Amino acid sequence: MHNLVIDIGNTQSKAAVFEDKELIHHQIFKKIVPDDLLLLIKKYDVRNSAVASVREDLDVLEPVLKAHTKYVPFSSGTETGVQNKYTSAATLGLDRWAKVIAAFYNYPDQNCFIIDAGTCITYDLLNKEGVYFGGSISLGINMRFKALNHYTGRLPLVEWDRQADIPFGDSTFTAIQNGVLQGAVNEVEGFISLQYKDNEDVNVLLTGGDAGFLSSQLKNSIFAPKIINDPYLVLKGLNEVIALEYV
Repeated sequence: MHNLVIDIGNTQSKAAVFEDKELIHHQIFKKIVPDDLLLLIKKYDVRNSAVASVREDLDVLEPVLKAHTKYVPFSSGTETGVQNKYTSAATLGLDRWAKVIAAFYNYPDQNCFIIDAGTCITYDLLNKEGVYFGGSISLGINMRFKALNHYTGRLPLVEWDRQADIPFGDSTFTAIQNGVLQGAVNEVEGFISLQYKDNEDVNVLLTGGDAGFLSSQLKNSIFAPKIINDPYLVLKGLNEVIALEYV
């Protein structure tokens, strides 16, 4: 049985095909359109589908999925076995909720601190009893670069290489790079440290487009043995939602 799951983010969309729990295809789109879905459905003989979107623009995609697959609606109210303590569940981002579900089913009976380094950096805590407490939302790395340029008169918009080390700030250009990148790393490390003060037995799950950079920067930290770079958490969570439909 093949499942098609789609994660529509702020800057790009991701689609994946699962055979049961095994991811057999993954693809990134700048903007996903119905023809993209039809190609995947036909190629992999997709039977079921689910979507998580941070935007309200599913009017074009949902009819295609409903017409050609068993479409499983996904919302923050979806029953998953996780106890949701988020006080404004209606405003909980579906990508965040999908990651929590993925952690619950892929790392059972374990404390999980989920860090998604994408357009924003989000932090979410799920304990080993399956209780989700919420977390924090911060500026993503690219957003920080853009903010410095937008809210100042003379600071340039700086690009960065995710594969490069953090440079020493010996010019305005490198000073911005150093401040933004080192600041983001320090923030993430600080959030992890706060979790370890309460409970050293916690997995740190890194995901999102900038997770690879953060993982490389934290590889020598005292938390490194507990850090897991899992780039497909949202997609895995959606696949679990489909599986729950047939339990």
